[in-house]
Amino acid sequence: MHQLVSANLATSRRWLVLAIVVAAQFMFGVDAFVVNVAIPTIAAELHASTAEIESVIAIYLIAYATLIVTGGRLGDIYGTKGVFLAGVFGFTVTSLWCGLAQSGPELIIARLAQGATAALMVPQVLATLHLLFSDSARSRAFGIYGIVLGLAGAAGFALGGILVTLDLGGVGWRAVFFVNVPCGLLIMAAAIRIMPSVPRRAGTRLDIPGAIVLFLGLLCLIGPLLFGHDFDWSPLIWLTIAAGVAIIAAFVKLERAIERSGGMPLIDLSLLSDKVFMRGLVAAFFFFANLSFYLVMTMYMQTALQIPPVKAGLVFVPLALTFVAASRHSGVRARHRGTLVLIEGCAIQIAGLVVLASAIAFTQAPSALMLATVLMIFGYGQGLVMAPLSGVVLSSVKPASAGSGSGMYGTTAQIANAAGVAAIGAVFFAIETMRSVQLAIFASIALFILSIITSAALLSWMRRAVA
Repeated sequence: MHQLVSANLATSRRWLVLAIVVAAQFMFGVDAFVVNVAIPTIAAELHASTAEIESVIAIYLIAYATLIVTGGRLGDIYGTKGVFLAGVFGFTVTSLWCGLAQSGPELIIARLAQGATAALMVPQVLATLHLLFSDSARSRAFGIYGIVLGLAGAAGFALGGILVTLDLGGVGWRAVFFVNVPCGLLIMAAAIRIMPSVPRRAGTRLDIPGAIVLFLGLLCLIGPLLFGHDFDWSPLIWLTIAAGVAIIAAFVKLERAIERSGGMPLIDLSLLSDKVFMRGLVAAFFFFANLSFYLVMTMYMQTALQIPPVKAGLVFVPLALTFVAASRHSGVRARHRGTLVLIEGCAIQIAGLVVLASAIAFTQAPSALMLATVLMIFGYGQGLVMAPLSGVVLSSVKPASAGSGSGMYGTTAQIANAAGVAAIGAVFFAIETMRSVQLAIFASIALFILSIITSAALLSWMRRAVA
C-alpha cells in the first residue's frame, strides 16, 4: 500500500488530493461550530427540553469519539479512498436528515448517525496527509491543514449567526445542516476522480470484538463526562467512568490476545510502545481539553453580557484569522525549532488568557470589540500549535498504521474535549456570577501549563532518541 501511495509523492496530484481531504475537514469543522451558534433557535422551534438540546451536541460527540478508531482502522484495511467516500456520503445524507428533523428526539438520532459517519470520514484526512507527505513538504501540508482548521472555526461561528438571522428560504436553523449537502456532493465528485485508489490489504478484516469492547469502554468513559453535571456527579457517574477505564484496560489485553493468535487488532499495538507517539498523545490531551473554552466564552457572551448570536459569533472571527496567520508559518517554525514551537504556542495562549481575564476583571461589561481584540492573542498561539502537533504525534507512525494512529489521535482529542467540558464547564456553572468565567479561564491556564510540561518532556525524549 505504501509503495502505491509513494508513487504519487513526486507529482502535483497529491496537492489536489490534499485539497479534497481538507475540504472535508473544513466541512466537518464548520458543522461543529455552526450548530453551537444555532442551538438556542433550534430549542425554541422544536420545543426541545434542556436535556434534548444538550444531547444534540453530546450524542454527536459520543458517536464520533467512540467510533473514530474503528473508522481509522477501516481505512488501513480497505484503503483511505473507499472509506473516505463512504464517510463523506454518510455525512452528507445524515446532514440532510438533521435539517429535516421535526422533533428533538429525531434530531438527536440524526446527530448520532452524523457523528458515526464523521468517524469514517475524518480519520482518513490525517492518514492521507501522513501517507502522501513524508518528505520535506510535510510541514507545509500540515500547515495548510492548520489553516483550514482556523478558517472552519471562523466560518462556523459567523455562518451560524448569519444563516439563523437571515432565515434563507424560510428554513431558519435548518440551513446550518443543509449547507453540508452541496459541499459533500462536490467533495465526493472530486475524490472519485482524483484520489488514488489503494487496494485492500489481503488477509485482513476488522476486529469486530475489539471494536465492540472499545465502543463500550469509551461510551462509559465519555458519556458520564458530558452528562455528569446534569446528574450532580452522583456515585453512579463515577462508577460508570471507573467501568470505562476497566473495559479499556480489558480491551488492550484482548488486542494482545488477537495479535498472538495471528489476527489483526483494531489498533496497532506497537503504537503503545512508541514513546514519541504516546507522549505526543499526552501533550495533545491537555491541549485539546481547552477547546471547551469556546463553549464557556459563547455562554458568557450570550447569557452574562447579552450579546446577540450574530455578534457573539463574529467575536471569534478575528481569533480564527490570527489562527490562520499563525498556521501559515507554523510549518516553517516547526522545521527550524522542532517541538519548541508547541511550547511557544502554549505560552502565547496563556498570555492571551491572562489578558482576557484582566479585561473581564477591570471592565464591568466588556464589549464585543474588546473581547474580539483580546482573543486574537489566544488565536495566534493556538495556530502555532495545532498543525505542528498533529505532525509531531504522527511522525513515528508506520504508513500501514496511518489510519489507526489517526484514529487514536482523534479519540484522544475527543476524550480531552469531553474532559475539558466537564472540568472547565463545572467551574463555570458552579458559580453563576461574572467571576465564573475568570475561574474557568484560570482552569484553562492550568491545563496549558500541563501541556507545556508534557511538550517539554516530548522534546527532551526526541532529542535523546536522535542522539
